[in-house]
Order: sequence, then C-alpha cells, then structure tokens
Amino acid sequence: MELRQLRYFVEVAEREHISEAAEHLHVAQSAISRQIANLEDELGTPLFERIGRNVKLTPIGRTFLEHTITALKAIDFAAKQVEEYLDPAKGTIKIGFPTSLASYVLPTVISAFKREYPDLQFQLRQGSYRFLIDAVKNRELNLAFLGPLPPKDESIQSTILFTENIAALLPANHPLAKKESIQLADLRNDLFVLFPDGYILHKVAMDACRAAGFLPNIISEGEDLDALKGLVAAGIGVSLLPESSLYDSAARFTIKVPIESPTIPRTVGIISPVNREIAPSEKIFLDFVKNFFSRLSQFQ
Repeated sequence: MELRQLRYFVEVAEREHISEAAEHLHVAQSAISRQIANLEDELGTPLFERIGRNVKLTPIGRTFLEHTITALKAIDFAAKQVEEYLDPAKGTIKIGFPTSLASYVLPTVISAFKREYPDLQFQLRQGSYRFLIDAVKNRELNLAFLGPLPPKDESIQSTILFTENIAALLPANHPLAKKESIQLADLRNDLFVLFPDGYILHKVAMDACRAAGFLPNIISEGEDLDALKGLVAAGIGVSLLPESSLYDSAARFTIKVPIESPTIPRTVGIISPVNREIAPSEKIFLDFVKNFFSRLSQFQ
C-alpha cells in the first residue's frame, strides 16, 4: 500500500469521478484507475461501485475513507513537524478564529508576533464556535481562538487569555445613549439585532436577557460584527456585543454603553489538543500569545 494510492483514493472518493480526480491531480486517468485497482486487489474488496461514468463508495469503502483521511492527516503533520524541527522559525501556523475576535484581538496579536518572527507564516481559518472546537479535535487545526472558552473537555486544553464584558451597542439617538451605564432590563422594550440562533453570542445574549427577566424582541439578525453594527447604526435596534469587538471604534452613529447589571462576562482564550503534539512553530506562537496577554494584564 502506497501513499500515492491512498491520495488517489481520497481524491476519487471526494469527487466521485475518476477523470475529474485525474484532472485535479494532473495525472493520467489510466494511472489513477490502475492504482485504485491495485489498492482494491491488496485489500481484497471493491472500494467503489461503478455507476455509468461516476463512481460511488461501497459501504466498506466509506469506512476505509474515514480512516485513510485520518492517516494522511497524521502523516502530513509528521512531515511538517520534521520540516519545522529543522527550522522552527520558518514554519506555517494554522489557526482558527471566530468573527467576534476578527476585528481587534486577532490582528493585534498577529502583528505583534510578526514583528518578532517575520519568517513565520499564517493560514487563518474563520469558523463558528462549534466548527473550531471540532476542527481542533479532528486534527484540522491545532490552535483556535475562542470566546467564551468551551466547558471542560478531556481532549482539549483551554488557556484563558483575558476576560471581558458584553456591552450594549445603541443607536446614537437612543434615549439611553448618554448614560454612563445601564441595567440590561432597561432595554426590555427595545428591538434587538443579534447573531442568528446557533451562534455562541446569540446564546450569550439570550441567557443574559433571561437573567434580567425578559426575552429580547429580535427584529433582525446578522452573521458578522459589521452587519450588526450597521443595523444598530441604522436605528433598526440595539445589540449586545463583546467589548473587544468595539475597541477599534464602534460604527458611526452608535454608542457603546456598559451594562451594570447583570454583568455579562466572557472568557477569551486559545484552545489546543491534549492528545497530540503541536508543531514547533505553533508552540512558539502559543507561548508568545500567553506571554503577550500576561504582559497586557500587568498594565491594566
């Protein structure tokens, strides 16, 4: 069994078409067909059903695909570790992040890191809260920023970088816009614009409103911070957003107002796997991030 056969197998399985796989891999269709046949002969069972010009995985083929993808990820990671062992300052760091940390936290950390390690490169992957947790568990990522950090999980190590509060973002002409702080219950009669159901910040907002004794009247939803800020600026409604997402200045025609009661804290941190080593370049970045926020906290 050869790595080449396994890579050909995965490509055909994902595309369900041998000629398309051959075109993508820049090899002859006959070469792929031959290697797949050799793999099936070695395993002693068909991996594909031929349906016209297409192919589909057999039941055992689907099982073999799942394990093959895991094995190839492990092999690719091992090769990456060897490469970075030889020169850890020239690796590539893959890191995930949610939209709520994209505007301020992520660029602040990466720009500071690049000043010290200019040769290290980044591959950034934005994703939902659940996607990022699953990606670290499934070897797609080794590091991901999250806020809030997930509950205790035996396969994930969570490092708290800082804690922040959720604040109210109001239209500039809102009756409470000039207040130094408000009670969340003061907004019970307002229309809200929030992240959609399924987003972690939607849950944070809903839980906070319930704690304040009401359910928010959600008039509109947005899937990113700029959309929500724009909706608030247009006077569509009010929103509840993390303070760090408003550091770089809130949208025009909006006002950030702290919430005095109930306080709505969220932890912000970075997660990494417990059951496997991370690459040397990723270890450099993880140590840098911990020290970076530790230094910041000393001056606050």
